[in-house]
Formats: sequence, C-alpha cells, structure tokens
Amino acid sequence: MTTDCLHRFLLDDLDIAGTLVRLGPVWQKLLEGRGYPLPVARLLGELSASTLLVGSSLKQPGRLTIQLRGNGPISLLVIDCNEQLQVRGMAKCAQTMVEASLREMLGDGQMLLVLDMPTMREPYQSIVPIDGESIAGVFEHYLGQSVQQPARLFLAVSDEAAAGMLLQKLPTAAERDADGWVRAEALAATIGRSELLSLAAEDLLPRLFPEETIRLFAAQGVTLNCPEDWQKARALLRTLGASEVYATLHEHGEVLIRDEICNREYRFDARAIDELFADPAVTPPTTRH
Repeated sequence: MTTDCLHRFLLDDLDIAGTLVRLGPVWQKLLEGRGYPLPVARLLGELSASTLLVGSSLKQPGRLTIQLRGNGPISLLVIDCNEQLQVRGMAKCAQTMVEASLREMLGDGQMLLVLDMPTMREPYQSIVPIDGESIAGVFEHYLGQSVQQPARLFLAVSDEAAAGMLLQKLPTAAERDADGWVRAEALAATIGRSELLSLAAEDLLPRLFPEETIRLFAAQGVTLNCPEDWQKARALLRTLGASEVYATLHEHGEVLIRDEICNREYRFDARAIDELFADPAVTPPTTRH
C-alpha cells in the first residue's frame, strides 16, 4: 500500500466491508509550520484518517467536515474532505501539552459532523457528545448509533504517516455467517501499529484474514486541499466593504486575512486596497487629518 491513498475491500463470504487509508507526504504537509505538541499532532492524525474513512462513502460532489470541540487544553480539532478525497485540517490548543486521554485533553466536548452537498437545500448537521476515550472509540460509537450496524476502527500515527482501517458489518452479514462478524472483528484487532503504518494492502489483508475471500478495490488518491486563493481573499474584503477595510488599513498599515485551516496569510498594502476598490461604483472613504 503506497502512501496518500485509500483502498476499499470486502470480505466476500461474510458481507463485511472495510476501508484502509494511509497518509504520507499529505500528512507531513498538513503539519508543516504548525508546531503542534506531539499529543495534538497524534489526535489530528487520527481524526484525519477517520474523516477520510467516513468521507470516502461520498458518491457525488460534497464536503464532509468533522469537528471535535472542547473546553480542555485542546479547544478544536477539525478535518474536512470532499468526494475527491481532498483533505485539510487544523487544531487549536495550548502551547504545551502532556499525553493524556482524549477526554482529559478535550474536556467536556462534542463532535460536530457537517455534510454539505450541492443537491441539498441546506447542510446536514449532527452534534453529539464526545463518547469514548479515543478518536477510534468516538467514531465507533457514532457509526453504531447512526448506521445501526457495528463498526471497528483502528488508527496509527507517526511523524511520517497517519493510517487507519475501518471495518463495518453489512446488514446481510448475519445471514451469510452468524459468527462472521465476531470472527472478523477479533482478527482485525490483532493488527499492529507498524503493520498499519507500513504494509501494503495486498500484504496486510491476507495476513489479517487468512481464511477469507478478500476483494480489494483500486486505490483512490488523497491530496491536500490548500491552494493559494487570492481571489477568495479579495472577495472577502469586498464583502466587508470599503469603509471597514480602509479603517483597518489606516489603523494597521496593511490588511491581513489569515486562513487558519490552511495556515496561510494574505497581506494587502495600501496600493492593493486602492486597486481592489478602484471600481467607480465604490468610493473609498475620505481620510481626515
């Protein structure tokens, strides 16, 4: 299994579906310049893998955003991805952190799941309490409640990679093999951290499920979705209006827009602001001396 890709698979005789994801350069770029403490980076990597595993079910254009919010040392973890598996994310946290449980690091928190698609009148939102001592536990609980079918999630993160495997029991599984889910779940639980982070899907799955018929589907690529977008930044300033923008310019000597989720800054000096509002229909406010 190469990095920055996602594989779907099916245990054919058991009607149990699975998905594998591993991030390499995409994960490293997502962390670049952030300076997150190690516990925060680990949780963000686990959330990245989990969001991609869940978001890979999107069959048409759309975006899945998952946020974990709390009142602890970590106030926010957010990852979003679209149907093309383009991902981005960030964390807000204290500058220093010690390794602790998810509940200790987030405090009293909640998970917000937002699904936005052009075909929907308005985005679908689901807000649930954070129920679990780990990212995997939170998602297992949520999927079990929302889909009404058991799921198991296995996650691993290092400086170089973030990986995950999701196993889901399909509605017809009990009819195919009454003990199939229990057996598959126990076998999946033997997966090691190093195996998840390094083994190719073609090698990992037969090792985990040696007696099962495995159907492995073609890999889908995962990319980082943080292009530089000056047009979007200019549109935001136009939305704010000339009066507010010029007031900020006169106070600070420049106008700064910070895209936190992509860790990018857009700076506008006086000349750039004058050009932005050069349309005769927009008159800059008069400066009084």
